[in-house]
Amino acid sequence: MKRLIPLAAFLLFPLLAHAETVNCRVVGVHDGDTLTCLTSQKKQLKVRLAEIDTPESKQPYGTRAQQALSGMVFGKDVRLEVQDTDRYGRKVARVYQDKTDVNAEQVKSGSAWVYRQYLKDKSLLALEADAKAAKRGLWALPESERMPPWEWRKADRDKRQDKREASATYTPPAKSKEEGSEFNCSTLKRCNAMSSCAEAKYQLQQCGNTKIDGNRDGIPCEALCKQ
Repeated sequence: MKRLIPLAAFLLFPLLAHAETVNCRVVGVHDGDTLTCLTSQKKQLKVRLAEIDTPESKQPYGTRAQQALSGMVFGKDVRLEVQDTDRYGRKVARVYQDKTDVNAEQVKSGSAWVYRQYLKDKSLLALEADAKAAKRGLWALPESERMPPWEWRKADRDKRQDKREASATYTPPAKSKEEGSEFNCSTLKRCNAMSSCAEAKYQLQQCGNTKIDGNRDGIPCEALCKQ
C-alpha cells in the first residue's frame, strides 16, 4: 500500500501541473466568445471561451451574441479556468463571473452553439436542447439563418479560395508582334522609319497608309517584307 501512494501522487501531478486559474478584469469583448482581460500584473490576455461557438459578426445574431457576453463580463472581474492555449495564442477557458458560468450562460440564453469538436462538459448539450426547444436567442431565427459558425467559416474560406484560384488560373494570352499590339496609327510612317515587316503591314492594313505599297500588290515596304 505504501508503494501505491507515491505512484498515485506521481500520476496526479501532471494534471495539477497543467491546471491554471487566472483572475482578471475584462477590458474588451470582441464577439460572443472572445474577450480580452487584464491581470493584476497588468498583463493582457486574449481569451476564447471554451466548448462553445457563437455566430460570427457577419452572421445573423452575431452582434446580439457579443452584446450578451458584454453584458455579463465587460468591466467586471472574472475567473478563468484555462483548458488550453490555441494557435492564435489565446487562452481557451471556462469563464466565471462571480457565480455565473459564462460559457454555459451563452448556451442557455441561445447566444451560442455547443462546440462539439472540443466538448468536454456534456451538460452543455442539455442547455442547448432546452434553448432550442424554447426558441431562445438564435433559435428563434429561421432555420436558413442558423448556420453553425464553424460551417460558416469553412464556407467563407472555400469561397475566398475559389476566388483566388480563379484569378490565378486565368491569364490573358499575350499578343504576338504579328498582331500589331505594339503599333499604333498616330503617325503614318515611311518605310525607312519602320523597324519590321510586321509594322509595315500594320501601317498598310490598319492605318490605311497606302503610300508604302507603291505598286499596289498588297505587300508594303518590299525592302522589309521581301527579305
